[in-house]
Amino acid sequence: MNQHRVRVLVADDEPLMLAGIRTVLESAPDLEVVAVAEDGAAAIAAAGRVDVDVVLLDVRMPLLGGLDAMPALRVVSPGAAVVVLTSFSDEPSVLRALRQGAAGYVLKTCTPDELVRAVRSAHTGDAYLSPPVARQVIGLIGPSGAANAERRRAVSERLSTLSPRESDVLRLVAEGLANAEIGARLNMTEPSVKTHVSRVLTKLDCTNRVQAALLYREATG
Repeated sequence: MNQHRVRVLVADDEPLMLAGIRTVLESAPDLEVVAVAEDGAAAIAAAGRVDVDVVLLDVRMPLLGGLDAMPALRVVSPGAAVVVLTSFSDEPSVLRALRQGAAGYVLKTCTPDELVRAVRSAHTGDAYLSPPVARQVIGLIGPSGAANAERRRAVSERLSTLSPRESDVLRLVAEGLANAEIGARLNMTEPSVKTHVSRVLTKLDCTNRVQAALLYREATG
């Protein structure tokens, strides 16, 4: 029986890094690198030609960087999840990537297993942040976060469209709980939790759980 392999597009301007990433991903039996690109413009073109499930995207590349390429990638390949793989974990890059809907933010210092895990998580609709990035994000959007009053007010208005149960689910998503854990906490079945998460993402116009969690923490932090 043929099992679907996750189809990955890798964009990085360093040939050696590109080759290494490809070797790591293709060592996993369920992953397949179907295209590579040396900059953001080439990644957009490749995503338009080849059916991909996950785009692994470097931030800083010549001609067009990864973050600048993300909006166009969403258009040409709307079903693909984006995982940022970079050496840079500066605040503007992290927040911009997550607010644009990146399903993961992984540092190039990660282990091969961590990279594979990030791609798999993105494909299944979850999100993955390298531990240093996760700690940074929590600091940025926690009680001492820098969200200004106007943005917080706008985000609160978006959250007001949720039902009470959807709000409960979002609160636990923002705490980092998985669907099974949310179900146990709220006495819901896991399929019901999954349905509620999907509704939350649709209402908030979010592409993944991390983006929704960011909104929640900005509104309540």
